Amino acid sequence: MGFRSLDDLDLKGKRVLVRVDLNLPVEEGRVTDATRVERILPTIEEILDKGGTPILLAHFGRPKGRDESQSLKIVAPALTRALRREVVFGADCVGPDAEAAIRAARPGDVVLLENTRFHKEEETNDPEFARRLAALGDLYVNDAFSAAHRAHASTEGLARLLPSAAGRAMQAELEALGKALSHPARPVVAVVGGAKVSSKLDLIGNLLDKVDVVVIGGGMANTFLSAQGHEVGKSLQEADMRETARAIMAKAEAAGKTILLPVDVVAATEFKPDADHVVVSAEAVPADRMILDAGPQSVARIAEAFDKAKTIVWNGPLGAFELTPFDAATNAAALKAADLAESGRALAVAGGGDTVAALNASGAGERFTYVSTAGGAFLEWLEGKTLPGVAALEA
Repeated sequence: MGFRSLDDLDLKGKRVLVRVDLNLPVEEGRVTDATRVERILPTIEEILDKGGTPILLAHFGRPKGRDESQSLKIVAPALTRALRREVVFGADCVGPDAEAAIRAARPGDVVLLENTRFHKEEETNDPEFARRLAALGDLYVNDAFSAAHRAHASTEGLARLLPSAAGRAMQAELEALGKALSHPARPVVAVVGGAKVSSKLDLIGNLLDKVDVVVIGGGMANTFLSAQGHEVGKSLQEADMRETARAIMAKAEAAGKTILLPVDVVAATEFKPDADHVVVSAEAVPADRMILDAGPQSVARIAEAFDKAKTIVWNGPLGAFELTPFDAATNAAALKAADLAESGRALAVAGGGDTVAALNASGAGERFTYVSTAGGAFLEWLEGKTLPGVAALEA
């Protein structure tokens, strides 16, 4: 994978435009989770240590033009606390306000410019807007893998105009994903969960070409079970995707790949915490019940597959992890993968919004080799799609 890192740039005395992810959760005017800030600290601190001035570019929310309720000013205090140094805020990301903020920065300061999406030209990757951004810096560093699937001015356009490199968070993400799929140690086991087969078609198709075993869980598994002719009661399923599910299973068989579906399930009377439930065979789900989790025999089969694996890639929960006790399969499998990763027996990489929440709830997340917070970009990478922000750095 040919991309430059901070090691390849002379940062001393340079204005460094750094694309970061500061799309943080906010409640009542305060940031409630600063995880994404923690991820970018190594890049910012290294630029400062090497004599550069970090000028941060980011989006926040989905504004349609300038909208003060979606100003990045709200995240500046969280950034100041994490960095323990002055953050100079610019009231715009281009033009006089941006230039004034950069001039006001003293050695050791960090500059945060206003929401790039206040300008519609950001999302259209307008060349002139990209040039206006580029005029503010000498170098460009992309440390926002989570936005790398967007061909925007601050994620793709800038990399074409200035000497560019991946930041440390971006570098870690690309290296982890490269080890997991581009050149993995085998066998490779992929866990694919979630509600709908239709939303994961590209993902499953790409994974079948790259991995040895695909574990299918969550509501998706119900559609596959139904495609095999099993009754799934009141369970969530996509009846119109049964033929697609059968085609996926046929492709796997022809390629000598294994698809692991639940052999037993936890079937409940309703979708709520601690609902009345029973463990039954996946082939004998009562008509008045819904599948909310994989059963213990299914978890044992997943654990057995993990034991043989050298690489584990995880996207999506195995059941309704947000409801107890229907988080049991996800928790048990996640802890097994974490044990293998921690002992060095397997590389375990995970990502996706629900995935991160589920792994953190189980206590396994921090013990995985790498957990991506990138969401859509992580999913598109797994699907085998080209990410514009990454391709620009490679070029």
